[in-house]
Amino acid sequence: MVKICCIGAGYVGGPTMAVIALKCPKIEVVVVDIFEPRIIAWNSDQLPIYEPGLDDVVKQCRGKNLFFSKDVEKHVAEADIVFVSVNTPTKTQGLGAGKAADLTYWESAARMIADVSKSDKIVVEKSTVPVKTAEAIEKILTHNSKGINFQILSNPEFLAEGTAIQDLFKPDRVLIGGRETPEGQKAIQALKDVYAHWVPAERIICTNLWSAELSKLAANAFLAQRISSVNAMSALCEATGADVSQVSHAIGKDTRIGPKFLNASVGFGGSCFQKDILNLVYICECNGLAEVANYWKQVVQVNEYQKTRFVNRVVSSMFNTVSGKKIAILGFAFKKDTGDTRETPAIGVCQGLLGDKAILSIYDPQVPQEQIQRDLSMHKSELDKPPHLRPVSPIAIEQVTCVRDAYEATKGSHGICVLTEWDEFKTLDYQKIYNDMQKPAFVFDGRNVMDVDKLRQIGFIVYSIGKPLDAWLKDMPAVA
Repeated sequence: MVKICCIGAGYVGGPTMAVIALKCPKIEVVVVDIFEPRIIAWNSDQLPIYEPGLDDVVKQCRGKNLFFSKDVEKHVAEADIVFVSVNTPTKTQGLGAGKAADLTYWESAARMIADVSKSDKIVVEKSTVPVKTAEAIEKILTHNSKGINFQILSNPEFLAEGTAIQDLFKPDRVLIGGRETPEGQKAIQALKDVYAHWVPAERIICTNLWSAELSKLAANAFLAQRISSVNAMSALCEATGADVSQVSHAIGKDTRIGPKFLNASVGFGGSCFQKDILNLVYICECNGLAEVANYWKQVVQVNEYQKTRFVNRVVSSMFNTVSGKKIAILGFAFKKDTGDTRETPAIGVCQGLLGDKAILSIYDPQVPQEQIQRDLSMHKSELDKPPHLRPVSPIAIEQVTCVRDAYEATKGSHGICVLTEWDEFKTLDYQKIYNDMQKPAFVFDGRNVMDVDKLRQIGFIVYSIGKPLDAWLKDMPAVA
């Protein structure tokens, strides 16, 4: 039986290995992690991450050919193929701080693989890594090999939070990069044979190592660029009276452009977009491509501008201050159908409102209170660390309360900020909510999911990103 071991039981490693186990019943798959609480959760009825369909996949395979263990060295030593899916956060100090990826955890994993291996192995990059990482890892393994042969492959993930299981079941493509040598091609074929259990051959793309690594960064940069472009357009729409939904629908009908990733919002989030663009910026700078680096920097700057613009709109609309006012936050995850809060725009918006001394009442159906407090109280550099290296508990913020439902969050509030497009927010009894709010009552729709006309008929003053402004808002101070 072929044995696969994956180092890292997070958002990528856990779901990916679960699907491989489901689709390849004759392959033994073990997911390992040194953070014991995470492994305990994977072996329980309450998995450590929420993804639609994930529970069912894990329960079908767990204990049969899918296992979760903290005995890292044992299972790495026994494996034929080792996936590495560890954190690659942005460096916070030293060379490349604020842009370059920190490969500390990857290097540690590579040294451990070399140390414990007693047989030849295929080592697969599953984390998002900078171009040429495979070469660096290859050198570490080669110089510590003790006569054992290692082949390095790049197999980047293209999962979207909230649809990860479906993305794995029916991927647009599976990308495998390896050395253009007989040994490298043999390793590529071995991994290709795993995916061929359920992925059509024409969707498995084989490239050299560098193309695979760069394709992941490029894909995320292009997607983020589209979001930033439509968000920049949303500011112009508000200034001119145009409707960004109508504009994006019109341009999306152009087959050269297409309709995806053209929904204006308070900003993009997720674990990859901003990190990968900054990584791309650093790579460009290191290769003397300053103008290209500046281009990608602007994509990030527009994203930050959109969050700031939203906060400024909230504050300016409410008589230029939210000090002491209760603001209901509906949604904290960056995307519906996921509990993932990594780089969620809600963090920046909430911190901006807290900076103006607002009192926040936050409701999200999937994000626990501890996670919300952690995200709002910790420095970003701490959030990027693996769980076992973060502070034991977050510092509670007195101005923040996390509640059990939307009605509790909105009761007595001055305004509502919709920051995640959870379906339940569209069907709430907004007449009841309006009756229980301070007047005038505001709704700030950061996801363009609300029925604006209906809310205005009830009596709300409504701001929806990129839509014609409410008469009230036109009389308020201009927002930068």
